[in-house]
Amino acid sequence: MAAETPNMPELDLFGLTDTGKRRSNNEDQFLVARLAKSMEPLFTSLSEDLRPTAQAAREAFLFVVADGVGGAVGGELASGKTVETLAEQIAATAGCFYSTDPEAEDELIGKLEEAIRKAHERVRSELEMDGSRPASTATMVTLLWPRGYIFHVGDSRGYYLRRGRLKQFTSDQTVGDFMVDAGILSEEQARKGGLHDVLTHAIGGDEATPAVGVLDFEPGDVLMMCSDGLTKHVADDDIRAVLEDASSAEEACRDLLEAALEGGGSDNITVIVARMGDV
Repeated sequence: MAAETPNMPELDLFGLTDTGKRRSNNEDQFLVARLAKSMEPLFTSLSEDLRPTAQAAREAFLFVVADGVGGAVGGELASGKTVETLAEQIAATAGCFYSTDPEAEDELIGKLEEAIRKAHERVRSELEMDGSRPASTATMVTLLWPRGYIFHVGDSRGYYLRRGRLKQFTSDQTVGDFMVDAGILSEEQARKGGLHDVLTHAIGGDEATPAVGVLDFEPGDVLMMCSDGLTKHVADDDIRAVLEDASSAEEACRDLLEAALEGGGSDNITVIVARMGDV
C-alpha cells in the first residue's frame, strides 16, 4: 500500500504474519499504522481494527512487531495485549508528534517510553494465569520523517537497507548475547547452550527496560522489522538480496516469508517492510 505526505517521500508499506510449519498457533502480532492526530491501521494481525478518523496535514507512521514468549501460557495474549496497548497509548498522545517546539522531541520520546511501560504493566497485571506470567518481545519504530524513534525489548529485530548495505539497528536482549558481549562465553558456546533463546528483557517479564535510539532515514532506504522466526532461517545476506530485488513491500514480505518457510519454518514468522521512495 502506498502512502504519501508533503514532508516525506512516498512510502510503500506492507506487513504479514504466518504460523510457520511446526507451531499450532501464532504468538506473533504486528501493526503498521498511520498517525495523524489519530491512528489509522493499515495492516495488522489484531482481530479488531481501530477506527480511523480525520487526517491531519502531517503524518507519522508506527511499526510494531511483538512475539509472545514461546512455550509460555498465553504468549499469544501477551503479544496481542502489547500491540493493543502501544497502539492505544500512542494514538492518545499523537498530538505531540506535530509540535514545532524545540523541546517536543524530548516529550515525544517520553510518551513513547511511557507506552512501553504501560504495555509491560498491563501484561503483568491482566494476564497472569495458573501461576505463569505470559510475556512478549516488542520492537517499535515511530517514523516522523526523516527520524525514526526506536524502542526495543527482547529479540525481535529491525534492519534498514541503504545503498546496498543492510544494517541491524537493534541488539538482541538475550542471555547468550549478554554472555558473549561480556566475554564470558564464545558465540559457539552460547549457541550450543541455547542461550540466545533466553530473553533477559520482555514485556510482562521480570525486566522490560527498552533499548532506545533514533535513526534518520533517507529517501531510497528500506526498513524491515521481523520476529525471530525469520532470522532463525534466513541469513542477513539473503535478507539484503530480497530487499534489493523486490519491486514492492508486499513482494519483499512474501519472499522473506517463503524463504523462512523453505528454511524450516520452525517458529511463527512476522515481517514488516517499508520502502521509502526516492524524491
